[in-house]
Amino acid sequence: MTTIDTSPTQAPPEKAPYRWRWAALFVILAAEVMDLLDAMVTNIASPTIRAELGGSAAVIQWLGAAYTLSMAVGLVTGGRLGDIFGRKRMFLIGAIGFTVGSLLCAVSQGPELLIAARVIQGLFGAVMLPQGLGMIKEMFPPKEMQAAFGMFGPIMGLSSVGGPILAGWLIDADFFGTGWRMIFLINLPLGILAVLAGLRFLPESRSPHPLKLDFTGMFLISLAGLLIVFPLVQGREYDWPLWSFLMMGASVVVFAVFGWFEARKNRNGGDPLVVPSLFRKRAFTGGLVTGLVFFSGMVGFSLVFSLYTQIGLGYSTLKAGLASVPWSLGMIVGFGIAQPLQKYGRKLLHGGALLMALGVFGVIVTLNVAGIGVTPWQFVPALLLTGIGMGMLMAPFFNIVLAGVEQHETGSASGSLTAIQQLGSAFGVALLGTVFFGLLGSSVATASDDVTPKLRSDLAAVQVTGAAQDRIVTGIRACGHDRAVAKDPAEVPASCVRLEADSRASATSPQAGAAVQKAVMTAGATAGKEGFSQAMKTILWVVDGMLLLTFLVAFLLPKHAREGEEGAH
Repeated sequence: MTTIDTSPTQAPPEKAPYRWRWAALFVILAAEVMDLLDAMVTNIASPTIRAELGGSAAVIQWLGAAYTLSMAVGLVTGGRLGDIFGRKRMFLIGAIGFTVGSLLCAVSQGPELLIAARVIQGLFGAVMLPQGLGMIKEMFPPKEMQAAFGMFGPIMGLSSVGGPILAGWLIDADFFGTGWRMIFLINLPLGILAVLAGLRFLPESRSPHPLKLDFTGMFLISLAGLLIVFPLVQGREYDWPLWSFLMMGASVVVFAVFGWFEARKNRNGGDPLVVPSLFRKRAFTGGLVTGLVFFSGMVGFSLVFSLYTQIGLGYSTLKAGLASVPWSLGMIVGFGIAQPLQKYGRKLLHGGALLMALGVFGVIVTLNVAGIGVTPWQFVPALLLTGIGMGMLMAPFFNIVLAGVEQHETGSASGSLTAIQQLGSAFGVALLGTVFFGLLGSSVATASDDVTPKLRSDLAAVQVTGAAQDRIVTGIRACGHDRAVAKDPAEVPASCVRLEADSRASATSPQAGAAVQKAVMTAGATAGKEGFSQAMKTILWVVDGMLLLTFLVAFLLPKHAREGEEGAH
């Protein structure tokens, strides 16, 4: 006989949260740390790397751009791979590939091999990083979700502060004679631990309704990105040939083809890389433009500032790393200030942009006041202000851009925003790095003219006058210009060889010879530092212009991150 249970129906028991969720979170955070460190350390290490491996100034730009560009084009596909094949599996594959890429970076014997290894790092990083978000959403109950995501802020802050210091310290310490290679070797124990801990603690996770891969879309967006970044970096090396402009024009065409293909794929029921309906939303398109301009300016500024302090001012790698710390600390402070002010939405973002612009202008003032003897301490107020503004701008950015996005578009929109952050970074390194190196030759030559009166006075004091003095003055200008634009920093320009010969020939005695050499070296060093400072100031004005553009295009964004917040204040 069948009995019928007439007791009140019980709700099914709530699924118990994943047991090892906090341990798994720290594995995911370890991957984030590896990415953040590797995105920053080459800014500090690039002058040292180029000095050892050789290559043109473009090598310095490619060290950062190769990593961020390859990650940008792989991020959305990396997330889908996890949805299809399992997030744990793809995280482990990404971590192993990233670690191997780090090893290849460390053992590279030439700039081309190192840049290729950076591409490998970026591609596997794009497979590893997106898996964390999906796993966190599955592991943590709603009441713990905010605490889990809250861990990212402090970790990112510590990494941004510690990254430059760690890179500078490792290079200066030169452990076991490894020099700059240690900044990549340190990823090996981190990567191995992440893989072992991932095998033990990460849950099996995949999407019940995964989107299909869009390899054609990925190829088109990769090609479009390369067509704009490659000529920007390499064009200056070849005196801007016709092909460099044709490539930049072709990138616009390929971007248009990408948009057409994605729309067609969507109409045919496929799974496009980027949902075309997003581009009909002013908030999203405005967010892409805002993000591209903002991240281009900030990452480009970070690279150029590191080059200026090391090559221009002669700071050691550790000193250069420490000089950038106030910016990172300011960013953490800015995030903290922004948290209770989120209700102000776009106004908070605008305030951050203006504060950043004021901070960058403060760096210009610092350079004008302190001159070529500027110390890291003198940069502190302006960089701290710049960082605070950056934190205030970034805190509400993603929420505001995603405010008008439909639920089914969220994944595509989030992936696109993260990708545009990386693409902007690559573009900024290419653009501002190219402008900076392009300015150096004329800036140093102009600065050489400024030191001419003092040089002539010093030379006249040891009876070097007339044609002999004129040859040395002309030689200082030519040598300074040629050194600044030299494609191979290890090669001594012919103008510098002539200057050395003219200096020796002008001396009438050993004592006079020593005085001439001292005068020439002092004038050359001063002109070099002054030239770098002039180029740096021009870059700072460009960055301020980009921040003003960020302020203006941000008006395309909604006023608030959430509906109903208007009037909250």
